[in-house]
Amino acid sequence: MTRLLDESAKGVYVLAVTPFTDDGTLDLASTDRMVDFYLEVGATGLTILGILGEATKLTSLESRTFVKRVLERVAGRVPVVVGASAPGFAPMRELASEVMDMGASGVMVAPASTLRTDEQIVAYFDMVTATLGESCPWVLQDHPTSTGVQMSTSVVLRIIKNSPTCVMLKHEDSPGLAKLSAIRAASEDGDVRRVSILTGNGGGLFLPEELSRGADGAMTGFAYPEMMVGVCAAHASGDVERAHDIFDAYLPLARYEQQSNIGLAVRKYLMAQRGVIASPTLRKPGPRLSSADVADIERLVTRQTKRLRELN
Repeated sequence: MTRLLDESAKGVYVLAVTPFTDDGTLDLASTDRMVDFYLEVGATGLTILGILGEATKLTSLESRTFVKRVLERVAGRVPVVVGASAPGFAPMRELASEVMDMGASGVMVAPASTLRTDEQIVAYFDMVTATLGESCPWVLQDHPTSTGVQMSTSVVLRIIKNSPTCVMLKHEDSPGLAKLSAIRAASEDGDVRRVSILTGNGGGLFLPEELSRGADGAMTGFAYPEMMVGVCAAHASGDVERAHDIFDAYLPLARYEQQSNIGLAVRKYLMAQRGVIASPTLRKPGPRLSSADVADIERLVTRQTKRLRELN
């Protein structure tokens, strides 16, 4: 039975990559291994067809094929959120309806890049709510780096107030700690209902601090998602110093993976090296790692392994 997303969501919703073969076709066998890997390391949920899932490079048929395969492999063990942002409301409605019928737990929507004023943003998400309907819970994605749309704290709160089906904020504004604190304070003061806040800044680059500011977990990707799982678990148990120690052990590689041009190539390379996916291929257009990049990565992995032994 489908577990619909709600405001109580917490933990780590790993933002999944989309595996391709060397020739750029969908790799469904690797998709199965990837799902198994994410669940084995302790993911609370999965998010697919996100910005770093190369969703815009997939055909409509490929998107649905990939979603179907992930949902079949997950088999209801954890919630699955599907990115449903689209240039228009008709394709958004169509994709959301189809993936919810397949068994998705909710969808994620970012603002259209054409929005400029606060009133335009609020009106847009009023239309998103109407488009998705009363039975489709959705995640508000706040990622101005990719969308070019800056949503102020007051705008985010207005969207939450207007939409009872908006159950989660994917907080990716940076710098964004003050904004996160303000949104959480508004719910604690009773100005707005409390929604789940999962953070997505740079593969978790500010995760310990975000958890201390009131975030409920992470919704992002990293070649070592066990870092995010460990940080969230330690923080939830009250061991904040342990959470920071785990984070620190992975930080240099997490930082390297967040380069704006080659970051996803780094992640896929590492996931292929770990045996999670068969090929590190990005669908064109996409960057390739140089021999110097690979040398950097291998050095960082060696150093990370040493730090983890010392930590444990």
